Amino acid sequence: MSGATGVESKAVSARRREILDYVLENGGAQIEELVERFSTSRMTIHRDLHALSEQGLVRKVHGGVTMLASGVMETSVVHRMRRASREKQAIARVATSFIKAGDIIALDDSTTSRILSENLPSGMPLTVLTNSMGIATQLAGARDISLICLGGKYHPRFDAFLGILCEQGTKSLRANTLFMSVSAVRDLGAYHQEQEIVKCKMALMEIVDRRILMIDSQKFDVTALNRLANLSDFDVVITDSGVSEGQKNRMLDAGINLHVAPLDDTLSASQSASL
Repeated sequence: MSGATGVESKAVSARRREILDYVLENGGAQIEELVERFSTSRMTIHRDLHALSEQGLVRKVHGGVTMLASGVMETSVVHRMRRASREKQAIARVATSFIKAGDIIALDDSTTSRILSENLPSGMPLTVLTNSMGIATQLAGARDISLICLGGKYHPRFDAFLGILCEQGTKSLRANTLFMSVSAVRDLGAYHQEQEIVKCKMALMEIVDRRILMIDSQKFDVTALNRLANLSDFDVVITDSGVSEGQKNRMLDAGINLHVAPLDDTLSASQSASL
């Protein structure tokens, strides 16, 4: 019995870590959303959220849960960077193949874009627009890169500038290519939990000639509150080889220009499966 209890305890701990990662990624979640996502009962989810709340990791609200405004939740960017890091690295390697010297590129505040910023081709002259403090810090002083920061109100939880000032500043500019991500893809739609972030992403989508969505395979069939766009609104969608055949086929059948990044680190971006 003790062995069975130990296994059960490990399963509970693992599920609660996954719930915390999900809430960190999306900024919050509804009870029904978590029940569906983790294929368990409402009672179990309530117990899990109560335990996480008691640890000071989340705040329970009517019908769901949100992140705390400060303290441990301000490390959400770190958690998101760790989540699916191998997949995001693979996607970033493929994304760099769409960049050429002299381009003006826009990078959103997503952690996938931050990883891309760390992998930009060295010695290639570029202009980079971003509302991400982390990306701006990464590229500040970088040789051959002209950096333009989109201002606004700084949000520590996302390490990004958001709001009307950011949106207005964005609309006064023009770029060749936008690289961006979202927190969920469902039924060929791209979603994000936070309305303010959606508004900034929409503003970025309007000022570019080409839109590239970078979405790791763990974000498919996940629920988030706000619909941003259809996948068909993007010129290119890049995911990793962990994506299911069903999801891949649905995108291809819908005419999505899909590129699949291999997770085998020994393969180069040029060897990725372009579908």
